[in-house]
Amino acid sequence: MLAIVLAVALALGTATGADERDRSRGAGDPGAVERLTDAQLVGQRIVVGFSGRRIDRDIERRIKRGRVGGVILFSDNVSSRGGVRRITRRLQAIPRPVPLSDPLLVMVDQEGGLVKRLPGPPTMSAEQMGRAGTGACRRQGAATGRSLDGVGVNVDLAPVLDVGRRGSAMERERRAFGRSPGSVWRCGGAFARALERPKVAVTAKHFPGIGAAPVNTDFQVQRIRLSKRKLRRIDERPFGRFAGAGGGRRLVMVSSAIYPAFSSRPASFTRRIATKELRDRLGFDGVSVSDALDTASTRRFGGTARVARRVAGAGTDILLYTEVGDGARAARALLAALRGGRLARSGFVESAERVLALRDRLGN
Repeated sequence: MLAIVLAVALALGTATGADERDRSRGAGDPGAVERLTDAQLVGQRIVVGFSGRRIDRDIERRIKRGRVGGVILFSDNVSSRGGVRRITRRLQAIPRPVPLSDPLLVMVDQEGGLVKRLPGPPTMSAEQMGRAGTGACRRQGAATGRSLDGVGVNVDLAPVLDVGRRGSAMERERRAFGRSPGSVWRCGGAFARALERPKVAVTAKHFPGIGAAPVNTDFQVQRIRLSKRKLRRIDERPFGRFAGAGGGRRLVMVSSAIYPAFSSRPASFTRRIATKELRDRLGFDGVSVSDALDTASTRRFGGTARVARRVAGAGTDILLYTEVGDGARAARALLAALRGGRLARSGFVESAERVLALRDRLGN
C-alpha cells in the first residue's frame, strides 16, 4: 500500500511540476496578461524591423524587457537561408520575462512575384498561381510553409486576398489571385490552407480590400470610392471566408487606404472598419495587424505618436514598423495614453491576449 501511495504521490508531483513548467512559460496561461507591466502590455502590440544582417541592440534590449511582440524581416536582413535561420535562432534565444517566453512573432512578406523577401518558394506570383489553378496554389503554399518553417519564420504576411481590378496597382504588380471574389478565395484560400502549419501562421491582406487602388498604398494615400454595399459584396467576401476558417491562429492585415463609405481616415485608424466590420460583422477572432505605419502615405495623417494612438484606438492589435526607432516612439506614446486614460486598458488587454494566444499556438 505504501508503494502505491508513493507512486501516486510521485505521479501527482510530476504532473504538478509539468503544470508549473507550463505556467512558467506562459504557455496558454490565461493569467499571463495580468502579470505584464504596462510597458509590456503595450509592447505586445508592437512589431519592428531593423537594418542589416545583425540584430539591432535596441531590439535586443526591448525583447529582453518584453517591450516588443515580434520582428519583421526584409530583404536587407537576408544573405541566405542559413543566415535567416541564424537570425531567427538568435531572436528566439534572447531571454524574456516569464509570461512572454513563448516564441516571438517573426514576420516576413513572402507572397511570391515582386513581393518576396527570402530565397525559395513561392516561385510564382499570385496572378500566375490564379491562372494555373487551385492545385498550383496548393503546391506553392505547401512549399512556402515548409520553407518558412525551415528557417524559423512563423508568420507569413500573405496571401493577398484583394480582388483585382483593371488598371489597379494590384494588377500591374501581379499580386492578385483573380478579379472576382470566388477566384480570389479559391486560389488564395488554397494557398493559405496549404501554407499554414503548426509553427507558421498566415495573414490575409489588405482588409477590406485595395484591389481598386490605382497606386500602391505605401507610396501615396489612396481613396477607394466604392459603396459600402459593393465593398461588402465583393471586396470583403474573401476575407469573410478566411475569417471563418482558421480561428485564432490566423492574422488579417488592415489596409492604410481610405474608404469614404466608412470614414475619412485610413482603415486601420477607423474603428468602424478595424473592429466593427472585421470583428463584429465578419466574426474574425484572430490577430489584426496594420500595414507599415512609417510609410510616406501614413505620415500624411500625423506624427508617429498621433498615428499610433489612432490605430490602437481603432482596435488594430499589432502596429507594424519597419524601423525600431519608430516602434519605440509609438510605444512611448501608447504607454502615456494608457496611463493617462486616453486609451482604454481593456483594449490593450484584449489585443495582448490575442497576440499571446497566437504566440502560444506557434510554440506548441
